[in-house]
Amino acid sequence: MLAHLPVLVILAPLLGAPVASLLRGPNWPWLLATLLSWFALLCSVLLLIQVNAQGTFIYTMGGWEAPWGIEYRIDFANALLLVLITGLASVVLPYARLSVEHEIGADRCPLFYTALLLLILGLCGITVTGDAFNVFVFLEVSSLATYTLIAMGRDRRALTASFSYLIMGTIGATFYLIGVGFLYVMTGTLNMADLAERLPAISDSSTVRTAFAFIVTGICLKLALFPLHLWLPNAYTYSPSAVTAFLGATATKVAVYVLIRFVFTIFGVEFSFGAEPLAEVLVPLAIIGLLSASTVSIMQPNIKRMLAYSSVAQIGYIVLGLAMGTAMGLTASLLHVFNHGLMKGALFMVMGAVAYRMGGTSIDDMRGLAKTMPLTFWAFVLGGLSLIGVPLTVGFVSKWHLILAALELGWWPVVVAILAGSMLAVVYVGRVVEAGFFGEPKDATKREAPWGLLVPLWVLVIANIWFGIDTRLTVDIAEAAAAQLMAGGVVR
Repeated sequence: MLAHLPVLVILAPLLGAPVASLLRGPNWPWLLATLLSWFALLCSVLLLIQVNAQGTFIYTMGGWEAPWGIEYRIDFANALLLVLITGLASVVLPYARLSVEHEIGADRCPLFYTALLLLILGLCGITVTGDAFNVFVFLEVSSLATYTLIAMGRDRRALTASFSYLIMGTIGATFYLIGVGFLYVMTGTLNMADLAERLPAISDSSTVRTAFAFIVTGICLKLALFPLHLWLPNAYTYSPSAVTAFLGATATKVAVYVLIRFVFTIFGVEFSFGAEPLAEVLVPLAIIGLLSASTVSIMQPNIKRMLAYSSVAQIGYIVLGLAMGTAMGLTASLLHVFNHGLMKGALFMVMGAVAYRMGGTSIDDMRGLAKTMPLTFWAFVLGGLSLIGVPLTVGFVSKWHLILAALELGWWPVVVAILAGSMLAVVYVGRVVEAGFFGEPKDATKREAPWGLLVPLWVLVIANIWFGIDTRLTVDIAEAAAAQLMAGGVVR
């Protein structure tokens, strides 16, 4: 069984999705999806342990050796991301039982859990595959499932948000596919390891440069880098709470991983940051994005929308790290991929609990929450501190490494921008905390959220503190992944 772990992570949601669609009522599909997510998490943890002990794990589908067959290739970078995806799924699904039934109704629960399993399938598939076209296939699976899940939001604006994401997501996927097509024409292979070996000999070709531009642009649209982020705020705001929590923690992070994989493994550091002006393009966009999105967050009356713009800002931090083109910068980027997934998953789950009791997620709904829903409120406070980057939280760990990476290059203005982004986070998190502490409750008769919501969200809140204090696991794996990626990340 251990030899088949990469494919088991994919098979679990793949086989479970059609079964979930045939089950009736809200409970059976939920139970199936939850058990499958726990199984996938177990497989992911075992894969991470195996990679840590033995190095890169290569699984050939059907016994066909690459490049003729498709291979799944697990190294430090995607092993850590796989744990994040399946771990968030394992926490969000128990949370979803009450939240989903309350927000979308029991009759649509089978469809919801079917789409969510397909989303998990797509994200895990993108993460483990070693084939560039296979990435596109899984990208479409995850995208179609995402459009469906967003459209299930109870606000009618969820439909327009889903349609907007469909248009923008299709453009991004098309750009990616065009770029991969150019690479195939030039190299005759779609296997990532083969591409990495063959591209250096033809890297001065205008076709390869064009492919690079198409792929980077397409992926940046999928990961919502400023100014290609316009689909994200509405998608996060009007989705069902459980969907927002899972998407906000994982979807853009998987797109970041794809960008890292192409930039560092396939095209290589020398081409991406030497022959091509990637840093000159991405660094300004990342800085403008993290500052402008943080500023816009301050003005949002809807807290889910505030956190959505905050996600755009956090993507700026992540892209800033990888755009430095150094091992320290890449370590910071990978750390923030994992850490931001924890903090934003927790915060969106808090907003789901608030919506469950208060019926909305506006700043008015947060007033007096410290008195009426103290456990929910303090979960927001701790998640907000992590978002700001206060010591003893995961947010501090990744921002500290990002500042060290900037200092290593002598980029003092970038350090100032990072600190300014954290100060802006103090403002938009602080206004919510102020309303919760000093505001008068909208409805003083409201009581704490049910334990079915509180326990999963507090698991993530505790993880924010745990990995902020004990950083050995995340930092060691991120450093090992960065070293592997800087060296090309190809193991035969």
